[in-house]
Amino acid sequence: MMLIDKGIAAGEVVTLKLTSGEELVAKLVEDQIMHYRLSHPMVIAMSPNGPALMPYLFTVNPSKEVRIAKGVVAVVEATDKSFADQFIQQITGIALA
Repeated sequence: MMLIDKGIAAGEVVTLKLTSGEELVAKLVEDQIMHYRLSHPMVIAMSPNGPALMPYLFTVNPSKEVRIAKGVVAVVEATDKSFADQFIQQITGIALA
């Protein structure tokens, strides 16, 4: 059986691999022609316990939505459920089952 990729949609947690090599996880707010509008963008960094999430922009209010130009994005896909749940837990404090 072949699975059909539905792409990404607003409201989903997505992973973006930037042309700089950074990997971001964020909630997709809007997919525009020239940019993605994201909330709570986090960068993936390695910690002693494995991959961890850190704020992508330390000097911007974490509740402010940001725009990432599509020209600097190499890949965008829906985030794996276990990592998306970790992201939601980190930004909301609510643990998902």
